[in-house]
Amino acid sequence: MRGPGTRTIEKAKDVRGTLRRLVNYLKPHTLALAFIAFLVVAQTLLDLLGPWLMGKAMDDYIESKQMGSFIRIALAMAGAYLGSWLVQVVQTRLMAVIGQRVLLVIRRELFEHLQSLSLAFFDRHPHGELMSRLTNDIDVLNRAISFNVVQLLSSVLTLGGILAAMFALNWKLALGSLLVFPLMVWVTLAVAKRTRAGFRQLQGHLGELNSFMEESITGQRVVQAFGQQGRALAEFDRTNGKVRDVGIRAQSFAFLVPPMMSVLSNAGVAVVAGLGGWLAVRGLATVGDIVTFITYSRRFANPLRHLADVYNSLQSGLAGAERVFQVIDEQPDLQDAPGAQPLQAIVGEVEFDHVDFGYVPDVPVLKDITLHAKPGQTIALVGPTGAGKTTMVNVLSRFYDLQGGAIRIDGQDIRTVTRDSLRRQLGVVLQDAFLFADTVMENIRYGRLGATDEEVIAAAKLANADWFIHRLPEGYQTRLSERGSNLSQGQRQLLTIARAILADPRILILDEATSSVDTRTEIQIQQALLKLMEGRTSFVIAHRLSTIRGADQLLVIRDGQIIERGTHRELLAQGGFYHDLYMSQFRGTKLAVEAAAE
Repeated sequence: MRGPGTRTIEKAKDVRGTLRRLVNYLKPHTLALAFIAFLVVAQTLLDLLGPWLMGKAMDDYIESKQMGSFIRIALAMAGAYLGSWLVQVVQTRLMAVIGQRVLLVIRRELFEHLQSLSLAFFDRHPHGELMSRLTNDIDVLNRAISFNVVQLLSSVLTLGGILAAMFALNWKLALGSLLVFPLMVWVTLAVAKRTRAGFRQLQGHLGELNSFMEESITGQRVVQAFGQQGRALAEFDRTNGKVRDVGIRAQSFAFLVPPMMSVLSNAGVAVVAGLGGWLAVRGLATVGDIVTFITYSRRFANPLRHLADVYNSLQSGLAGAERVFQVIDEQPDLQDAPGAQPLQAIVGEVEFDHVDFGYVPDVPVLKDITLHAKPGQTIALVGPTGAGKTTMVNVLSRFYDLQGGAIRIDGQDIRTVTRDSLRRQLGVVLQDAFLFADTVMENIRYGRLGATDEEVIAAAKLANADWFIHRLPEGYQTRLSERGSNLSQGQRQLLTIARAILADPRILILDEATSSVDTRTEIQIQQALLKLMEGRTSFVIAHRLSTIRGADQLLVIRDGQIIERGTHRELLAQGGFYHDLYMSQFRGTKLAVEAAAE
């Protein structure tokens, strides 16, 4: 739910359940909330006291003509308004503190739970949507808790207090003042309904616009490379125009409320003035009563307008809370088995035993995969794109669970050990070298947080990264930009290799680690990888077949099945799929001639 131009108006599906959960977060602050409620009551009474004192001052002055009494009452009225302001400051501060403390807990629970969810969850949910729940939904909830709860209580008390005060002073004038009240309520509800629909539609178009802008900024290199800035601008103008048109309609409804309520409020004042004058002539009302009623009548519209705004805002806050709780309630696709034990130090023997897996039910990606890797061996996985190579290392890392078969490390089924202990035994170097917006030192230390600076530097030297790190402006303390974009692709890859060396895993996974660099850089990375692979069981995925000629086992994967296996020489001698793939990649080169001779 959004206010004019900014806030989406949306209702929660399970209002009671969401409200109950929010109340649980507020329970530790019960005493503070009770004190805030007391302050709201005090503020309301002080606000209502001012107009009553004004009327009394006028009546006393008209009757007695004593300026001293008039001044005393005027000072009392000023004190009431000052006290109301001070009470409001205190209650607003307290509610803001409570709101932020509650949001601190909810935000941490949400982020902590996201860390426990499997990759399958992130495959199903766009990153932008999850970021929206961490930011936009939490922000909407913040407004609902920190501001609108107090505003709701204050508006209800103010309405009730005004009505009680009116009937206590003069029930005839009170009935006259209420003549326009049903019309005010009807206008508020009618306009709020249309405003809600308008802003819901506006939010949909804003989401489309934001999605397009995010995609365009992320893909700006491609846009400029193909000279498609004009097309991008045209698409932006089209979507932006929709936002403008819908926004005008939505805001037009939203801005109708204040002037309409002002007209109705003035009509109410006219009724009070006319009826009050008629009653005063007959001695049934005093001038002070009329002045007090006029003041109350003008204030009557504000709580109604605030209640409409608060209602929409609270609905939005509950909807945001519901979306946050949906993620918190999401059960991880992968969970440690009951009684799962930590995986102790291993030697690195890996066995795939008739493994079947698919990301989508009934759509198999791996079919009856069987392999055995002895400790320290290098297993190369080759084959066309989409054959299932990366999927094999994904299930080995237990990012996903199998549909059939088993994977064992040192004879232990990986489903019987804890996920964290399993992954601490694995080192991963991916094609997309991901670095954090932190120093070079901390990016390498991410492999083992307890490592000393000397150990980090030693790992960088083994990865052939120390030479270029010293050329950076602040060496190891140079702060990298997002994803390490101020380094070359090769430099980023060398840092991820240093990170893996520091982690000192027993099983190593290299997924296209050299596919995005030039030949010279590839040689540097290969030298670093050879040092990293020494004594470790390694699974290497590579499109450049020259990099895996020395592997102990070459597994050729196609359509999720191992169709050939053996050493480089054995597979070339077979003259099968691997032979054709190798020869097509190096046709006319020295490597092809050597392969033909073999």
